[in-house]
Amino acid sequence: MVALQALIHKMRRKATPNAILLLNLTISDLSFLAFLPFKAAETLQGQWSLPLFLCPLSGLFYFSTIYSSTLFLTAVSVERYLGVAFPLQYKMYRKPVYAIATSCVLWVCSFAHCSIVYVTEFYQEENNTATAVCYDNFTKEQLAVLLPFRLELGIVLFCVPFLITSFCYCSFVRIIISSPHIHREKKQRAIGLVLATLSVYIICFAPYNVSHVIGYIQGENPLWRDEALLFSTFNASLDPIIFYFSSSAVQHTCRHCFAKVLLCDSLSIMKKVVNKQTVKLGHPDSTNSQVHGSNL
Repeated sequence: MVALQALIHKMRRKATPNAILLLNLTISDLSFLAFLPFKAAETLQGQWSLPLFLCPLSGLFYFSTIYSSTLFLTAVSVERYLGVAFPLQYKMYRKPVYAIATSCVLWVCSFAHCSIVYVTEFYQEENNTATAVCYDNFTKEQLAVLLPFRLELGIVLFCVPFLITSFCYCSFVRIIISSPHIHREKKQRAIGLVLATLSVYIICFAPYNVSHVIGYIQGENPLWRDEALLFSTFNASLDPIIFYFSSSAVQHTCRHCFAKVLLCDSLSIMKKVVNKQTVKLGHPDSTNSQVHGSNL
């Protein structure tokens, strides 16, 4: 939410392609978190007890936001690379409208691919009991449609973006480090951005997409797929690190919030100390009043 506030504030002042892409990445993470409770409720109860129309809808947003995150991370890496590799040429085309158009295309791409959730949920036999769970316990007919599509998801929406991101950021870091005119702090920020982004790909997205490949080879739904999918939930926790290294506005907002927290803590501590001193100073007065009263 801090990143969202900072990016909206920056957009109001001056919309840049980087801010637009990061804003969309933030919206993707928040959408993922909004539909995560549906999966948590199903896991705790052991079955899908919510209205049936929410099953494919929650699945569509849940999986679409996973892949929209990979696409927007890739878009940010491309934008960074073009900015340092071709600064003059890229400056001519560095317009917010292009970033908005790119964001729309990426959203459509992720949601269109993950619409397979609706196809799979409604492509089942009448005697199938899969309605007790959501997007699970697939029949052979469902797996015949789903497994090749998952493989395509893993290649198009994970492997290709990961390769593009790796190339862009490796080139980006090489150019930044070799430049003598760039300050050391900016170089450290660049390395932190690259490490955080690649960590998101490897830790959060790789296990789940590997399950697509294994499932296609084995011709069945891997038993450990749910555990692999669990790693994707860490995406919303690691992305704020990327926001911090990618945007000076997010850094400023984080530091401002941190300073306010420290100030509030300091004031509360000072207030407690003052209250204690007041109580200590108040006891002698009461004792003296009792002594003077007894003398009277």
